[in-house]
Amino acid sequence: MESKQKPVRDELFSTRIVLFMISQNLSLFGSSVVGYAIIWYITIETSSGIWLMYATLANMVPHLIISLYSGVWADRHRKKYLIMLSDGFIAFVTLILFILFRLGFQHLWLLLLVTVIRSLGTGVQGPAVSAILPQLVPPTHLTRIQGINQSISSVLFMLAPAVGGMVLGFMDISWTFLLDVVTAVIALSIFVFIKVDSIKRAKKDIPVVHAMFEGVRYTFGHPVLRNLIIYYSFAFFLITPAAILTPLLVERSFGPEVWRLTVNEVSWTVGNLIGGVLVSLRGHFNDKVKAIAISLIALGIGFALLGLAPFFSLYLLTMALAGIFMPILTTAETVMIQKITPSNKMGRVFSIVQVLSGSTIPLGMLVYGPLADIVSIESLLIVSGALMALVGLLYQRTNRKLREQGVWKV
Repeated sequence: MESKQKPVRDELFSTRIVLFMISQNLSLFGSSVVGYAIIWYITIETSSGIWLMYATLANMVPHLIISLYSGVWADRHRKKYLIMLSDGFIAFVTLILFILFRLGFQHLWLLLLVTVIRSLGTGVQGPAVSAILPQLVPPTHLTRIQGINQSISSVLFMLAPAVGGMVLGFMDISWTFLLDVVTAVIALSIFVFIKVDSIKRAKKDIPVVHAMFEGVRYTFGHPVLRNLIIYYSFAFFLITPAAILTPLLVERSFGPEVWRLTVNEVSWTVGNLIGGVLVSLRGHFNDKVKAIAISLIALGIGFALLGLAPFFSLYLLTMALAGIFMPILTTAETVMIQKITPSNKMGRVFSIVQVLSGSTIPLGMLVYGPLADIVSIESLLIVSGALMALVGLLYQRTNRKLREQGVWKV
């Protein structure tokens, strides 16, 4: 039987917050190493935009489909157990992949199959992780903790491509799978000791489909959430060339060496680290809409400049500068949702945000993947970056109208 709900202690670094950040970042690190290794392996083996499209769809579509249900599960069940079960499931599947590759079954279709299965696990885990944080962190520290966590994640993301590139260059891709299994086991062992306060949860006697639609009605009935999701979805559609096709751009325009692919990811992560530090030092956003709008505009300009960079060094510098604004964007968006959404609906809201914003990247790859084999990736970056900056301007303008109507209260 669960204990009664307790107030979250007003500590910036309580034991459970520290354990949570260590556990989740270890798990993310192992998954990131595998993710980079798979993308680079496919890039080097095929040099094909179509194959990158297949890999992107395998990684994202199952994740999005299961998220529709996992948001309901996160609102109904213990989020801690959902996180542990999904992490353990991903580790088990990855261990099977390691064994098959060591036995000589090194096929691209097998990578895609396991990517689909891993995607299902992360789809269950995502809404639960986003929704559990307010149970661990006092409201006054949500933004700061998000920034600190983003900084830690950025350091590990900076190491992940380096580790993935080293393993892929000197050994075999299968050893990245084993690394993911080891980090997942350590993360699960830590997570066991985290105490999570109980909260009011959604009713379980309502069918899952009805509960899903209840979450949809709440999300789209809330003008602030509705506005955020619409513009966020457009932004993620336009971010697709920079998020997915830059390894192919580097391979085609600057050289196919693994170290180039590695520093391409490292430069973005260095920017993320700087942005995360800035967020943690600031501690809060007085105007979250403004922070989101400025970040979208800056990212759009940065992506357009990537398409114009004539030298690899200038390209890397531009990538790092653009990366500064991603933690600002994600932190402002996440904290906004956490502060305006009731705890018994938060899992569903995050799952809807995850589905609608995340589904735009696979949809984008259906467009950009084939185009990348017809026109230059540089051209795609210039056009999509300019449109993304426009999205930022429109988001700021529409929210100004909401304020004038007395709707905006965050």
